[in-house]
Amino acid sequence: MRAPAVLESSVLVLNRVYQPVSITTVRRAFVLLYQGTARAIDREFQTFDFESWAALSAELKTKDVIHTVSRTIRVPRVIILQVYDRIPRLNVRFSRQNIYLRDQCTCQYCGRRLPRSDLNLDHVVPKSKGGRTTWENVVCSCIRCNLEKGGHTPAEAGMRLLKRPTRPKWSPFEGTTGESRRRAYDDWRPFLNLADASYWNTELLDDDD
Repeated sequence: MRAPAVLESSVLVLNRVYQPVSITTVRRAFVLLYQGTARAIDREFQTFDFESWAALSAELKTKDVIHTVSRTIRVPRVIILQVYDRIPRLNVRFSRQNIYLRDQCTCQYCGRRLPRSDLNLDHVVPKSKGGRTTWENVVCSCIRCNLEKGGHTPAEAGMRLLKRPTRPKWSPFEGTTGESRRRAYDDWRPFLNLADASYWNTELLDDDD
């Protein structure tokens, strides 16, 4: 993985009682470590400040690293905040971003996976027919299918959903791919059963489009 990609890959953030509260980038995680706001955690649940983590990195053989002018530093995949003790949310926030994540940026009618700029949200039962803006009635749709469906239900438009939309469970490694996803899952696994959390802020309301 190239350096820019590594810096933008995912790091799990815990509050000071070891509950997952958000996800950040490697770039931001290193800033927090350097400022002393957070500490890195290894697989033995030991914590390290920036200098001790950098020293540890020199002793380990791993490809998950970044290179500076003077040294090679292992990427921390889990960090713990030193003063933050708020309890994470128990439910996934109902937001456009999280709908894209749940549906994996895939049109739920034609099955095409597309960039987010080519997708929008569709009410399965249109609002004009009493449909609500809820997890169970909003899906990711490509623009072409959205226009074809119009103000009809899927049955009326002769279209079928790939799967029935449901409220998801939070998955913090959603959106990572390949080797990074596997490694993140391994490092994050011990903390995922401690609490559910949400890290997207804009919640959709029942009167939103």
